[in-house]
Amino acid sequence: MARRADQRSPLALLVLALLAEAPMHPYLMQQLIRQRGKDTVVNVARSASVYQTIDRLERAGLITHHEHQRAPGKPERAAYRLTEDGQTALYGWLDSMLAEPGREYPEFPAALSVAMLRTPTDLLPLLETRAAALTAELDRLAAQPDYGLPRISMIEDEYRAAMVRAELAWTESIAAELRSGTLSWTMPEIIAAAEQSRKAASSE
Repeated sequence: MARRADQRSPLALLVLALLAEAPMHPYLMQQLIRQRGKDTVVNVARSASVYQTIDRLERAGLITHHEHQRAPGKPERAAYRLTEDGQTALYGWLDSMLAEPGREYPEFPAALSVAMLRTPTDLLPLLETRAAALTAELDRLAAQPDYGLPRISMIEDEYRAAMVRAELAWTESIAAELRSGTLSWTMPEIIAAAEQSRKAASSE
């Protein structure tokens, strides 16, 4: 049996949380994820994602077959329910994810770490484009419906908006430094610094 920790992911957490409401089949889970706007926090762009997650959770003993459900005019579908181990895992993962900052590796910081490969003139329009996209994302979040759910059920949108506002403010500040020339570099400077770094690393 797979270890519980090996099955942990944002989508796995959401699947277990849905099954804590009631037994249900995968198609209904997909519908609820989209209906409640949770597809902004978990990746369900591929229709197979939920099914693959369910398969992993079942192999780990965290969920099990419940019964077959049939809605009027719909095909019969296999439903799942939480096991005792699944309920324990759900609350363990939830508490850990809430209390302990995770080590995540988003693309933007990785790109920033090598942004010096572009010239200041090249970097400025890229950051301006990002700032425009972040502004559009704030507008989208502001217009997000509440889906008839209590505030606590949608509080991730408040967090997302706060993070986007912070990133937008930072991105605009760097763009302003690039425009004014406060932040600047040349490729000979970068090449020289890289060479010095390589020498230091090779001597350790």
